[in-house]
Amino acid sequence: MNNKLTEVLKFIWELVKIFIVVLVVVVPIRVWVMQPFFVSGASMEPNFENGEYLIVDEISYRFSQPQRGDVIVFRYPQDPRQYFIKRIIGLPGESIKINSEGIYISSHSNFGFLLDEASYLSPKPYYYGEAAYTLSEDEYFVMGDNRDASSDSRRWGPVPRQNIIGKTWVRAWPIHKIHLMTAPTY
Repeated sequence: MNNKLTEVLKFIWELVKIFIVVLVVVVPIRVWVMQPFFVSGASMEPNFENGEYLIVDEISYRFSQPQRGDVIVFRYPQDPRQYFIKRIIGLPGESIKINSEGIYISSHSNFGFLLDEASYLSPKPYYYGEAAYTLSEDEYFVMGDNRDASSDSRRWGPVPRQNIIGKTWVRAWPIHKIHLMTAPTY
């Protein structure tokens, strides 16, 4: 009987050690370093489809600023309980003009350029109407890759820096699409 009690106690001790490791290692990683995110909706198609499982890098933006082209997960400015996924188009301090030709970006440090989105949008989308936006020093202009089916900064305004959770790091599901994410170069 004493031998069985010893084995049960050893088993319980092993469970306690596993629980401690989870608390000390896994939980902090999940809370401060990366978190899972499921794509919901068609706003980022064809690059991200409904139901895909992504791992979001939450630590990079603690050491560097978000960049144009990054696909980010953020809290929706009009309801912070909701999470959205979009691509950064405009950076703090920039002016964005949208017309039938595309997206024109300028700032006090450059004379402006037409954003080349050919690496992630195909065919070139048609931009309906005209609009102009100027971002403050802590705001980002974001758009979905599926421009016709995206509720984004064109509709509800820029995303404040503090709402950004992180950038997409790994597409983890479906299995045949697993890969590290990279931002386009402009």
